[in-house]
Amino acid sequence: MDILKSLGHPEEIINLFKYKIGGCRSVMPKLDYDSMSETLRTCYAYLNQTSRSFAAVIQALDGELRHAVCIFYLVLRALDTVEDDMSIPLEKKVPLLQDFHMFLYQPEWSFSESREKDRQVLEDFPTISVEFRNLGQEYRDVISDICHRMGVGMAEFLEKKVSSMKEWDKYCHYVAGLVGIGLSRLFSASQLEDAEVGRDTELANSMGLFLQKTNIIRDYLEDQQEGRAFWPQEAWSQFASRLEDFASPQHLSSALSCLNLLVTDALHHVPDVIAYLSRLRNQSVFNFCAIPQVMAIATLSACYNNPQVFQGVVKIRKGQAVTLMMQATNMGAVQSIIAQYSQEILQKVSAADPSREKTLRILSLIREKSLSPAALSSRAHHISPVYVSAAMLLAALSWQYMNAAAGQPPGGADMQGH
Repeated sequence: MDILKSLGHPEEIINLFKYKIGGCRSVMPKLDYDSMSETLRTCYAYLNQTSRSFAAVIQALDGELRHAVCIFYLVLRALDTVEDDMSIPLEKKVPLLQDFHMFLYQPEWSFSESREKDRQVLEDFPTISVEFRNLGQEYRDVISDICHRMGVGMAEFLEKKVSSMKEWDKYCHYVAGLVGIGLSRLFSASQLEDAEVGRDTELANSMGLFLQKTNIIRDYLEDQQEGRAFWPQEAWSQFASRLEDFASPQHLSSALSCLNLLVTDALHHVPDVIAYLSRLRNQSVFNFCAIPQVMAIATLSACYNNPQVFQGVVKIRKGQAVTLMMQATNMGAVQSIIAQYSQEILQKVSAADPSREKTLRILSLIREKSLSPAALSSRAHHISPVYVSAAMLLAALSWQYMNAAAGQPPGGADMQGH
């Protein structure tokens, strides 16, 4: 079935075949579990249990950054599990979220009242917190700070709907932008990246917002079916009296207008994404950051002006995803991918769309940024076979990334924006 969906795209079929025959297995990151403490081994086990897609990406990171990001992920997964658990009464949940960062320094603290599927990270939190305390001070300070700020933000939006576009940005900042900021500070703390990467919080925030907004846009129907609403009222109220009306065929025209408005808003983060990625120097960090971004721009292109957003699930082809993952190993290739999907969106812009002028302006800016001299070299130029093989490994995450995102609320504090 995967092959059939890629008919008409020969490169995708070739790349799918390479993946299917297991060409990436020989470079699967192998951790030295023998040298790890028992608690650290357990942390990696929890990582694999709670995020199959993200576990492999973490294990591809270099040096001590790998452990720091693993613990960062598990701490935020525990925080997110509290936020997601509807069985916890608000009077208990609010202080739990606001004080969660303090539990990192309480060796015996755990929480056994959750009913969520990932509750083991709360029930065995002492295992995670001890490995947090084993990290260097430079990593602990980042993780504790982001955990605190995210917990406060989650508590703020527990009973608050996303009304204005400004609040949409604020909500996405709390649940994804802070993740981008935290990761960037960890990259710099590890000295794998320059200090500037960690200092520029505006670019790091945009990295998270672009992913989060893409997920929210794509997941309209699923969220409606589960009683969640993350599209900002300021946007949808221009076209309908109720957000749920967009799921009705008679409101399709209005639904598409709102959809295109939100896609246009999300596209405004792309110049920052290009600027951020262009600063990265470490290959493992670049792959870690670039892959979700190219997946997001491809997903936005698939969503733009697409009625399927209101009728089912919009996914890019598996062969397409594998190809993107294999290509996104250098800045020129990433810029070319962004230019390609921006052009696809441009070709779908209707003369009657209310957001047409804004869409054309941001696409023009993206084109200018993505066609800089660094992007003019062909994506087919020589790349180290090691990185090609590593990309094939990461290609396994392509559809898992999107399926995992679709399987959890957009508010979930996943490491790359979901």
